[in-house]
Amino acid sequence: MTNTYDNSAPVALVTGANRGLGHSVARQLGEAGATVLVGGRDAARAAGAAASLREAGLAARPVTLDVTDHAQAAAAAAQIEREYGRLDILVNNAGILPEATTPDLKHPLDLDVFRSTFETNLFGAVAVTQAMLPLLRRSSAGRIVNVSTAMGSLTEQLDPRSPYFGLVLPAYQGSKAALNALTVALSKSLAGTPILVNSVCPGWVQTDLGGPDNRAAAPTSAEEAAPVVARMALLGPDGASGTFVDQAGPLAW
Repeated sequence: MTNTYDNSAPVALVTGANRGLGHSVARQLGEAGATVLVGGRDAARAAGAAASLREAGLAARPVTLDVTDHAQAAAAAAQIEREYGRLDILVNNAGILPEATTPDLKHPLDLDVFRSTFETNLFGAVAVTQAMLPLLRRSSAGRIVNVSTAMGSLTEQLDPRSPYFGLVLPAYQGSKAALNALTVALSKSLAGTPILVNSVCPGWVQTDLGGPDNRAAAPTSAEEAAPVVARMALLGPDGASGTFVDQAGPLAW
């Protein structure tokens, strides 16, 4: 397929971008001038989401990408290399929270839930980052943004004053704490390169991540939550790396 878009525009891949927060982030990156690759495990939904962005006048294309399928990650990287030759922004947004959407869950240490949660939230981010890193290295200003949560902060989990203190979601919280550790490790290993790596907490967002009850209770819309993710994806050359932030500023690990 021939690339018909401006080759000078940043190329951004957002995983889990066919709906919710990911779609809002993709829209805002597109509005900032990026060519947005809408990653989604369902090809038809990814195509529909990309089409909706194009209807809004944005440069967007679908990429079929189930982050738990390493072959698809490799195929997506090959597609991006073929069509664009590089990747400037990777937003690891895809995530699941089965502890909140599995009504018959009997025990907080359900091994199957841990496996499925880590497979998407951590191993998926690792697999996609590994596949995309050679393309990010070709960018003059590569950016990796890992969508995390304050619920993954060990400091917040141990602080009785924190609103997250009473939440016991060990698989989800553990996967996001591990994702934060990945952010730190990548930022250190990529120090001295143009690639910046950061974790972002978008807040408690009205998405399907935690099921319908979460959507009803969450105070923040996806459009309101997306700017902090987009901002970190568009950091300038003097931007920070190896940080964990939300809308208000730095968060404790």
